[in-house]
Amino acid sequence: MIHHIKEGHVLVEHKHGITGIEFFHPHSNALPSAILQALAHEIHSAGMDDDTKVILLRSAGEGAFCAGASLRELKDIQNEQQGKAFFSGFANVINTMRKCPKLIIVRVQGKSVGGGVGLIAAADYAIGLERSDVKLSELSIGIGPFVVAPVIEKKMGLAAFSQLAIDATMWRPADWARKRGLFAELHPDVESMDESVNRLANALLHSGPEAMSALKKIIWKGTDNWDELLQERAAISGALVVSPAAKAALAKL
Repeated sequence: MIHHIKEGHVLVEHKHGITGIEFFHPHSNALPSAILQALAHEIHSAGMDDDTKVILLRSAGEGAFCAGASLRELKDIQNEQQGKAFFSGFANVINTMRKCPKLIIVRVQGKSVGGGVGLIAAADYAIGLERSDVKLSELSIGIGPFVVAPVIEKKMGLAAFSQLAIDATMWRPADWARKRGLFAELHPDVESMDESVNRLANALLHSGPEAMSALKKIIWKGTDNWDELLQERAAISGALVVSPAAKAALAKL
């Protein structure tokens, strides 16, 4: 199945118990609302599918993994309600990944910004390339990484999240992120990365679905309030994105 989206797509492939979900946008795999909506829908569907044992999330191409929020959509937001609706798209994807009963592996072939870092943190196991540096740029454009904050803090700890969030113009090396738990593995080339992704996915096919679902509940213990929390954070970002400071910063991009 493929969702054709203006200037992008979300592609779903199911093979031998593994459901692959790929997203693409020509602007470094940015995330407009339509892609966020399709991702949440397909992750939920795969989670409910008895034939799916494990989910593999990836983006297309050999460049960036994800540039985060679509700058075009951010610039078009006119009021707080539109802002909250846009950032709720990120909240919905993170919460769908969190509540999905299947384990989610994410394949990261390049750099990630903002919401892209949130996607990596929301996966249960991240395998990337050594060039997969990360940055939370939101503070530099007058907003902040409020929706992704809980999931990044849960995965990496408050200190690492704070460093990323405060020094918003600095890229952090992938190995820095690995040492703080964002990545489980980093590889020097695509071949070895994909070999590891396939190895783990196929190994999980032999694990009991009930056991994996129970493990996932333990991994995500303490997040039952995130349906409300992430919507509250989306409202904060939605208000800030129409502030004079944010409008001025976005106009320069």
